[in-house]
Amino acid sequence: MDIRSAAIDFGLITPEIVLLAVAMAVLLLGTVIKSRGLMAFLSFGGLIGGLILAMQQWGHPESGFYGMVLVDNFAIFFSIIFTATGIITIMMSRDYLVARNIERYEFYPLILFSVIGMMLMASSTDLLVIFLGLEIMSVPLYVMAGLARRDPFSNESGIKYFVIGAFASGFLIYGIALIYGAAGTTDLRRILADFSFLKTQSELLLYSGALLVLFSFAFKVAAVPFHMWVPDVYEGAPTPVTAFFSVGPKAAGFAALLRIFIYGFSGFEEMTIIFWLLAVLTMTVGNILAIFQNNVKRMLAYSSIAHAGYILVAVTAGGVGAVSSAVYYLLAYMFFNLGGFAIITIIDSRINSASQVEEMKGLSARHPFLASLLALFMFALAGFPPTAGFMGKFYIFSEAISSGFIWLVIIAVLNSMISVFYYLRVVVAAFFGKPDREFNPVSYSPALIVVLMVTALGTLVLGCFPGYWLSLSQLSMFPII
Repeated sequence: MDIRSAAIDFGLITPEIVLLAVAMAVLLLGTVIKSRGLMAFLSFGGLIGGLILAMQQWGHPESGFYGMVLVDNFAIFFSIIFTATGIITIMMSRDYLVARNIERYEFYPLILFSVIGMMLMASSTDLLVIFLGLEIMSVPLYVMAGLARRDPFSNESGIKYFVIGAFASGFLIYGIALIYGAAGTTDLRRILADFSFLKTQSELLLYSGALLVLFSFAFKVAAVPFHMWVPDVYEGAPTPVTAFFSVGPKAAGFAALLRIFIYGFSGFEEMTIIFWLLAVLTMTVGNILAIFQNNVKRMLAYSSIAHAGYILVAVTAGGVGAVSSAVYYLLAYMFFNLGGFAIITIIDSRINSASQVEEMKGLSARHPFLASLLALFMFALAGFPPTAGFMGKFYIFSEAISSGFIWLVIIAVLNSMISVFYYLRVVVAAFFGKPDREFNPVSYSPALIVVLMVTALGTLVLGCFPGYWLSLSQLSMFPII
């Protein structure tokens, strides 16, 4: 399959242009139209349009803007994840924002701007454009983290995320500068073509730049020891924002990591041991610290760290099979993680409610439907069959074993067993815990019901019928490998 190339072709970035136009329109209309519901609907429609346009590009890889943009199946697969995450986030957000009295029309275009940045990160083979996408993605995230301006915890969340994000951006741009000094280009394709020569001429400079780039994206995907911002930011941010953080930026970070290190720097075999150590530390620290958390959002923050470790197992193994299993896992993770956060959002929307494990007590007696879905999502996060979480881990671990990383898989399986404790703790509280006070009833809109059904269906379909979805993720590997 050949990649059609063009110098300047705005048709390549049609989904991004549509999202940008809708975001700007909502920003302008929001100043004169007071209907927040209309702003949410317009943003929702923009993301639907972006999703459809991205899907139409599948199977037609094209390169443009002098090679800086590559719209292949890999970029399209991730664009689908990003737009779907934005759609689900908007659908689960409005009731919560209204209940907490923090709904602002700016919230919805911020999601669109962030999704645009994610799509640029996934569809570029140039380090500077990846950096540009990272900044477009990150700045709206800083604002959304501090959306509840009257809440000191939300303000703290936004400031911490901004400060740590600035450090990560500094690492990235300095790493890019070192790579440019060694290679004379920021184009990953040219670096790949001349890698053997560059390694003999400027190995130290190239290796130092690659390490700094890796550290920057380790911050974004919350790999240990670059995870320190995650628990406080996840806990302090509004719950739907936390849900968005846990999926979108993480998937974008891994898209860039795979693009850079499995493609551009594939000749750096020395990076394997670094990925191995990152995977072990991330899985182990995330799971162990999650055990001691009583706040559900904080627990899921450490859970998110642990899941980044599982995906790093696939990055360590490398190869088409391992990378496609990581892509499949990120798709599955979107469904069951957003589903879990949707239930927490519903419970957290009540008056005087907090995201504590104790808040789940009595849920099954008053709302058995919600309790059952909560159990499904917790089982998927823990990796129980027949959920998508089980199949995702199965594929990653199988590919890692095939690549000879047996001890890494043993450590990963042990970590999965540790995670069962804190996930089941939430389920036990929901089904068997006796509330200390009367369980306040919950209410949810038709949009939230749709979110719950879609995420539950996705969790089960990807787990029970994984073959089709895995084949799609394998098709998305062209031409990255």
